Order: sequence, then structure tokens, then C-alpha cells
Amino acid sequence: MKKIILVFSLFLIGFSVQSQEVIKNKNAKISFKVDGICGMCKKRIETAALKTKGVKFAVWSVETHQLNLIMDERKSDVAAVQKNILAVGHDVLLEEDKKLEATTEAYNSVHPCCKYREDEIVKEHSGELKKQKKKN
Repeated sequence: MKKIILVFSLFLIGFSVQSQEVIKNKNAKISFKVDGICGMCKKRIETAALKTKGVKFAVWSVETHQLNLIMDERKSDVAAVQKNILAVGHDVLLEEDKKLEATTEAYNSVHPCCKYREDEIVKEHSGELKKQKKKN
């Protein structure tokens, strides 16, 4: 009788643990902001995102800095995508005043016209005037 109760309790524990697993979406729509200023940045950011396993679609907007993804969460996660973007030299903008910064070495690897941290280069790009307005 003790064995039956033990087997039954193990079965219930296993069933309850299985029901608490998070179901991962194979076509999850995810978006976050990435810093950049031009079409070259757009291509670099989108390529870095698409090279991440499980990312099916990636579009980055120069105006809004929004990166929209469709990805299979079973194969990868958002942190892996952000890591690949940081590796190509672009900062990931999180909530207010928080961001993940690319290393200096990665940032220096971007083309000189894509130095989004330097004010003079930002002013040269017409799209970046909008960024300055957002800061005000």
C-alpha cells in the first residue's frame, strides 16, 4: 500500500511540475530599441539580429530606433539577440536611462559615419536631429 501511495504522489508531483513550465512561442513578436543613426547602422543591426539562431524577421527603424523581431523562443532568447547586436557595436536601449553598452572595441569597429555617441556626427545625420529633440 505504501508503494502505491509513493508512486501516486510522485506522479502528482511530476504532473504539477510539468504544468508550471513556461510555454515558449515559436513566432514571438519582440521589440526593443537599439542606438544607431543611418542606413549602414540599419543593415548592421538587422544582420546581427538575423544571425541569431531562431530569429526569422528583423526590421530596425532609423527614426524610432525600434527593432522589431519575430523569433522562435524555443531556439534562442532576447538576450542572445542583444548580445549579437552589442558585438557589432550598437547599444541596446532599455527602459528610461538604462542601456546595455557595446564595448569600446566593438563601438570603434563601426564605420566612422556611424559613431552615434559623438554629437558632431549625430548632427550631420538629418535623422539624428529628431533624436536631439527627444532629449529636450
